Amino acid sequence: MDKAVEKREIKNYEQAVEYILDVPKFTKKNDMSDTKRFLKKLKNPEKDMKIIHIAGTNGKGSVCAYLCSVLKEAGFLTGMFTSPHLVDIRERFRIGGEMISEEQFLQVFLQVYENIDGDYHPTFFEYLFFMAILLFKKAKVDYCILETGLGGRLDATNAVEKKEISIITEIGFDHMEYLGSTLTEIAGEKAGIIKENTPVVYMAGKPEVNDVIKKVAAEKGSAAIPVAIERDAIYKNTNKSIDFSFHSRYYGYIELSLQSSALYQIENATLAVTALEALGLFGVITKEQLVEGIRKTVWEGRMEEIAPGIFVDGAHNEDGIEAFLHTVSQDGCEGKRLLLFSVVHDKRFETMVEELTKSGLFSVIGVAPLANSRAATLEELETIFEPYKNSDNFFYETVEEAFEKMQLLKGENDRLYIAGSLYLVGQIKAYRKVKSR
Repeated sequence: MDKAVEKREIKNYEQAVEYILDVPKFTKKNDMSDTKRFLKKLKNPEKDMKIIHIAGTNGKGSVCAYLCSVLKEAGFLTGMFTSPHLVDIRERFRIGGEMISEEQFLQVFLQVYENIDGDYHPTFFEYLFFMAILLFKKAKVDYCILETGLGGRLDATNAVEKKEISIITEIGFDHMEYLGSTLTEIAGEKAGIIKENTPVVYMAGKPEVNDVIKKVAAEKGSAAIPVAIERDAIYKNTNKSIDFSFHSRYYGYIELSLQSSALYQIENATLAVTALEALGLFGVITKEQLVEGIRKTVWEGRMEEIAPGIFVDGAHNEDGIEAFLHTVSQDGCEGKRLLLFSVVHDKRFETMVEELTKSGLFSVIGVAPLANSRAATLEELETIFEPYKNSDNFFYETVEEAFEKMQLLKGENDRLYIAGSLYLVGQIKAYRKVKSR
């Protein structure tokens, strides 16, 4: 083993987290064969699990949350592995919908750690994936819900050989340096999660994306089940909740209610419900449990109201911003709208900024660099915003300063939105947590 990855003595939770966060500094990308080999060394804890696997550009975590909530309501124990976390790394691991304890984290961290030797060391994401699988095995979960980290075909989570079903959310332009420069190429990577004779539920969107998914499914002998949202599905939107109808083969029309103002969550909830029906669980899951499970779903950072009139949203790419703006445009705001924006530099943020500014929805836009190694710099952000004068743009040195100043600019009937990156959402939530102590 390289000197940089010599074993440390890990005795507590804090040391385990520190080690995990240091992993990117001394590891390189591993092959899928490496991931599978290490799973085998761990005695293939995933082998007999009922796995639901989710890939896509936007909405993966929300789909996981809807699945988890409905299954829990129906009496199933779920293990859910998602990324990224907003404030606490343990957010990535949930058993029965609850975040794991520090003791559980340390225990399973050490279980992986004790098996590392030779030339192979798991990457940051692989390490967490191995921990999740071991956790869920020990908990004897009924269903294991896995969200891909990046792409699909080569993602560590795709090392599992057998799945109950695959789900592919909306696909757009993101992580193009890894996944390809066209939607066809990106869709090919995402569709890599489809396994032999295993159904795939997907969001029917752009024709080139649909064609790729259907082609891969046909090659694998797998049923491809498209989800399309009907225009008249929504029948009530209170800006606190959304009521819409879903048509199932088993129950016919079902009236569902989301405790969210985010219109894009209709797609994510519908994907989850369609997948549960495709699994043959309707009948086992009653109509009442389905309705309650959807209604009770809470997923942080997705049009979440963190204080009166202040909303955080994880929109972090072009399609995400488009969906965000669609919801904002129908928010019923009686005053003015303000936006706090930041972004990481490896996104196509020029297009994101153009969408935000040309929407005309925001009277004031505050901009600040993230406290993150991937952050777009203040200079980069100032340059991108320079051509747009249709709103008052303010630039700040830090996100925390921007948040404090923009709260002062917000009137009683105004709304302050915070969007552009999940890291931004996490930074704001962490800041508010520290301030409340």
